[in-house]
Amino acid sequence: MPDPVTQPSSNTQEPVFKTLSLVKGQHRFCFRYEVGDEPRVLDALVEMVHRREMPFDWFDAAVLSHQLGQHLAKELMTYLPKKAA
Repeated sequence: MPDPVTQPSSNTQEPVFKTLSLVKGQHRFCFRYEVGDEPRVLDALVEMVHRREMPFDWFDAAVLSHQLGQHLAKELMTYLPKKAA
């Protein structure tokens, strides 16, 4: 059964949103994005790494991109036949 929080009902075309989060010391990074905008999220992570005033490095970007991959994998599993999943 699809998760009602992450899957739209068949009767509506409401956008589906996902969230990535990272806590690093006193800093909290939270990204809320619409499914399908994953490339833009990755671009934003790269931009944050290059901003010197932010305590955000390549390891942090890797952690969040891993979360992004987990979200994508979970979504792809919903398209597989029940026996393959």
